[in-house]
Parts: sequence; structure tokens; C-alpha cells
Amino acid sequence: MAIPDHEHFDTVRLPRDDEARTVADPTANGTLHWAPLHSNGFRDRMRVIAEWCAAVRPEVMVVDVSVEVAMLVRLIGVPVVVMAMPGGRTDAPHELVYRAAEHIVAAWPQDLYEPRWLREHSAKTTYVGGISRFDGRAPERVPPEPGMNLLVFNGAGGSDVDTMSVKHCAAAHPQFHWTALGVAGTPWVEDPWPALCAADVVISSAGQSSVADIAAAGRRAILIAEARPFHEQHATVRALERDRLAVIQHGWPDLDDWPALIGRALASDPDRWQLWATRGAAARAAVAIERAATRSAMTSAS
Repeated sequence: MAIPDHEHFDTVRLPRDDEARTVADPTANGTLHWAPLHSNGFRDRMRVIAEWCAAVRPEVMVVDVSVEVAMLVRLIGVPVVVMAMPGGRTDAPHELVYRAAEHIVAAWPQDLYEPRWLREHSAKTTYVGGISRFDGRAPERVPPEPGMNLLVFNGAGGSDVDTMSVKHCAAAHPQFHWTALGVAGTPWVEDPWPALCAADVVISSAGQSSVADIAAAGRRAILIAEARPFHEQHATVRALERDRLAVIQHGWPDLDDWPALIGRALASDPDRWQLWATRGAAARAAVAIERAATRSAMTSAS
């Protein structure tokens, strides 16, 4: 995926930290998730981050999923905003990073999903809604293919589904027009928005970005929870099922199950995606991050 040029946007390419032939004590006796001993890649990765912090002196650093990066920058005196993730984040590393964080941003609506483990940090948590790069983009009018259009849609996070899975579905159910984007074996598409807008039903895994993009497009959906650490996607689909935002599945359906699932999806109300609160979510996150930086600066100055 290409990263767009922007006058206020720079990138730092980090060394890989997962190429060592052998790995020793990667969890530091259960206190972290990935900190292997004597790993040159891991050491170089952390060195680049520390050197960048020393040179740039950021007012705040937003860390997505790495407990180790969050703790590194906090230990060298940089305030950290952590992005919360769904699922059972009650293990020692997650408890550590959420306690250490200056602020926590949850990219989903609090009314639909408030995990118990996050409630103890409610005073420093902002639920902003689903963050999609398509927020505010007008729906595109794309000439539809004949018949019912199904889009099998996956992001960069990977999936167990490949082109053969989709081909088997298309062969078994030719009454539907099947398209795949982001599925292993298909070309990468920089802008999936037109395909999203043209789909009568979107079939997708339940990653945070995919769910938010579907919500922004307001498409009827079948969401399939895939195996992820801490049961992340299963927690997401339970919340979506409870409030009837999508048809959900735990694992890729059997071939005979598709007509009924598609029928259920077509009977669903796509307007319920408004409950996922994608409109303005990124702006709300930016405000929360800026406020965290301001609070930290005021505390340091007092």
C-alpha cells in the first residue's frame, strides 16, 4: 500500500524484528509480548525509535498495538496515547501499557461495546467510533453488474480466505456475481471505495478497518470472525450482532449456507451502521490526542 506524500507527513522505516533464526524469552518472563533476547532486528528497531524521539522530541506518541514500543517511549519521557483493541486484553502486558498510557483511544462506539477490562481506565479513555479513511466521502454511483453483487473484502491484516474459496462459492452459487478485493491471490487495489459502493452485500473479516470502511459505505454485510490474538474479531462481531448491524459468522461458511446468509443480509437495515459512529471519528481521535499532549505539557511546566 502506497503512503501518500504530505507536507506535514514523514515516514521512518523500521528494521524488521522477526527474522532471527532462534528466539529466546520473547515475553520477558511474561511481562511483554515480543522482546526477544539478543535479537539484532529487535534491538535495531528500538534504537531507531529512541533516536527519532531524541531528535524530534515529540509532544506525544500514538502507539497502535505494540506494548514494547509504548513502554520504550514512555521510559524515555514521551507521553503515550494507546489505541485500545477489542477482545480480552486482561494479560499482564496489556494491563501494564494501559496503566502507563497518558490516554486511551477506542475506535468504536462506547454504547455498542464497552469491555469490562477497559472500564477501570474510563477516566482517560475516549471512544471515538470506527475510524475509516472514507469518512466524509460521498457514495459513488457505479453501474452494477447484472444480478446480485457480492464483494468479498479483506484488508492488509491477512485472512484464511483465498481466491479458491471465492471461486468455489461462485461455482456453487452462480446466481450471484462474486468479486474479491484484498483476498490472497487477487491484485491489491489502492481505492476499494467504488467496489464497496457497488456491492449489494459485503463479505468480510471483522478487522477494525474493514468494519469501519463498510460502516462508512453503509453496506449490508456478512462479517466473519477470524482467529486473532485475544479473540479480537469475535468480540467485535458479538457487539455488531447484538445491535443488528450485520450478519455474523464464526468461521467461513459451508457452501450450502450462503443463500440463507445472503438472504438475511439483504433483509438487514444498512442505516444501522450509523450506530458505529464513523462520521467524524478520526477528528474526535485527533482532538483526544491533542488534549493529551496539552495536559502533559501543562503538567511538566507546573
